[in-house]
Amino acid sequence: MNLGQWIGLIAIVLSLYILWQIKEVLLLMFAAVVLASTLNRLARWFQRWGIKRGLSVLIAVGIFFALIVGFFWLIVPPFTAQFHELTYRVPQGLERLNSWVNAMKTQVPAQLVPYIPDLDSLIQQAQPFINKLVGNSFAFVSGSLEALLKILLVLVLTGMLLANPLAYRRVFVRLFPSFYRRRVDGILNQCETSLEGWVIGALIAMGVVGLMSVIGLSALSVKAALALGVLAGFLNLIPNLGPTMSVVPAMAIALLDAPWKAVAVLILYFFIQQAESNFITPVVMAHQVSLLPAVTLISQLFFVTFFGFLGLFLALPLTVVAKIWLQEVLIKDVLDEWGNSHQKEAELVIVSNSPGVDDPWEADSPDNVERTTDDAWQEKD
Repeated sequence: MNLGQWIGLIAIVLSLYILWQIKEVLLLMFAAVVLASTLNRLARWFQRWGIKRGLSVLIAVGIFFALIVGFFWLIVPPFTAQFHELTYRVPQGLERLNSWVNAMKTQVPAQLVPYIPDLDSLIQQAQPFINKLVGNSFAFVSGSLEALLKILLVLVLTGMLLANPLAYRRVFVRLFPSFYRRRVDGILNQCETSLEGWVIGALIAMGVVGLMSVIGLSALSVKAALALGVLAGFLNLIPNLGPTMSVVPAMAIALLDAPWKAVAVLILYFFIQQAESNFITPVVMAHQVSLLPAVTLISQLFFVTFFGFLGLFLALPLTVVAKIWLQEVLIKDVLDEWGNSHQKEAELVIVSNSPGVDDPWEADSPDNVERTTDDAWQEKD
């Protein structure tokens, strides 16, 4: 390779290294873009009713913050009370279990007594782990502050994007060659439509899962059924893993009443998860976003491996956008046109060898030359 090629290779490697170092910032920017696109669609819906742009944006943002405040208002107070009760009910349960074990030692043969575990010794062995967990409380607090700062960053970026979305879109489109800019603008329209479909589908699935959870938990007389149902619906945003995460607090609260309730809650959430994964999500997403179930699971594993929890949370919208860009750019514009380019070269050679044509480019006319300008990309769209 010559010097220019080596410089280009080094520049590509350095660019990839820099992008990898700032991958978390890029994910936060993408989260802001998804949120801004959703709120922008909602603001456009209000504009169709004759409301001005500024007021429409304020209404959309107000609805978003009202949902956030309502979520924490429903979740935090009941959970605080229930887990406060859990803190003194667990030691009582351990003491009762210890007395039951001691009573059982007096009723079993002496040969089996050494094989019965001593609860006090188990607690002493677990004490170092408990101390380590308590010692990491500072790290937990600092991690919470870091998460809060990231959320604030996403909200600020969302507000900036909502203020003038067309300006940022033009900047992004101008990063591409002039003949391809109209094509890029069409791909961005498809991404926006697909993200809107994903948001609508996710909200429908969240609502159905939350309603089923509230009804089931209320039938079992589990405390804080509404808060647990709202939490189950919210965690449904994380497919496959979200329903599993939502069953833990529900079982813990049900355990305060009776052990059989915890088992019943586990069975209830199992059936809800089966209904969600086999019926609700496939039916809803088939009408909104066409993603194969295996592709969804593979994308989750990929993004959680390389980007952590934030990548898992954004796995589906990232997959939706990546699918559109791969389908439109790589498949349609590169691979599908690969054989056609060789065919055009062969036709050009035939035209150049035709009698009466001194210059092959003189044979170009609107009838036999495929244009590569912006108009041609518009026609392909």
